[in-house]
Amino acid sequence: MARTSKDAGGKPLCGNIHRPVPQLPAAVAGDPGRAAAIIGAKGKWANRTVLHYSFFTKGHYAIPKKQADAVRAAFAEWKGVGIGLDFVEVPKLAEAEVRIGFSLADGSSASNVGREILMVPVTEPTTVYGWDLTTPYGHGTALHELGHVLGMEHEHQNPNAGIVWHEEAVYAELGGPPNNWTRDTTFHNILAKLPPSQVQGSTWDKDSIMEYEFGPGLIDLPEEFDVRGLTPPGTLSAADKEWAVKWYPGAAAEPKRLDSFQAAPARLAAGEQADFVLKPEESRKYRIETTGASDALLLLFEMIDGEPRYLSGDDDSAQDRHAAIEHKLFAGRTYVARLRVVHPGTSGTTSVQYS
Repeated sequence: MARTSKDAGGKPLCGNIHRPVPQLPAAVAGDPGRAAAIIGAKGKWANRTVLHYSFFTKGHYAIPKKQADAVRAAFAEWKGVGIGLDFVEVPKLAEAEVRIGFSLADGSSASNVGREILMVPVTEPTTVYGWDLTTPYGHGTALHELGHVLGMEHEHQNPNAGIVWHEEAVYAELGGPPNNWTRDTTFHNILAKLPPSQVQGSTWDKDSIMEYEFGPGLIDLPEEFDVRGLTPPGTLSAADKEWAVKWYPGAAAEPKRLDSFQAAPARLAAGEQADFVLKPEESRKYRIETTGASDALLLLFEMIDGEPRYLSGDDDSAQDRHAAIEHKLFAGRTYVARLRVVHPGTSGTTSVQYS
């Protein structure tokens, strides 16, 4: 979970709790293109996912209406970029993937990253805000934490940034109140570089909504930030928008009908997706499975009141098997299977069938 705390000067300084890069089998790690695709796609949602969000209304994380409205506006701003994800507010926390709380007492903001949200118990928040979101700075915080929800990482840890830190100054700054971080925590939150496969692009975007403000005296190089510090605008940058549309393109082909016992081939590049409509003729347990040498994410949804609701999923990335889902399907109902290719393998062709 990414955590943001207020420093002595009242400015937020954000870092990630250490999330180790997945250890890949030797055969996979030996293929740089495949390894980069798997690590880069880790935690990203399938496109056209409907993310349901809900607010805590009582207890420690109860969120005031004006703060909730600021988060709603941030969701709308991300959607306005033209991405293929949808955000739907629901009244019950148990029905939401994204559960949002607010706590001035904690004085920190936090969000799990991408599909890691699904591992959080449904009684706990996945995203917490710790200060006023109605100010310009607070609006940037709202956008930033939702960037984590989309699967974005911190920009100040981009290895392409060329940042050289005054390391002892950073340790001293974050080792004191209110953060009181250990040296290890500070290293993993600020000084450690992300693997190149996890960054948004080939260059550092100092204006990214995922970049946070640092005061003077913490950055040695680039020299311009040593004296005046680094102050991003707190808005979605052009690169932020480009990243979001790349991972979640708004334009989409109509889903194809997939009949039982018939394979549907799909020639997809890394990051591309195909959707299929399933209308079973009998009620029983079915097996939905991919074939081919690709690394793939396979998801199953049921259409309820015109909206896809998640049922199950499987990701075979870096494993010597195919993605497969076994689930009972009912005659007369409509389901959607989504296939997102992480790495296309040698043939570049993947197929889906159910039986």
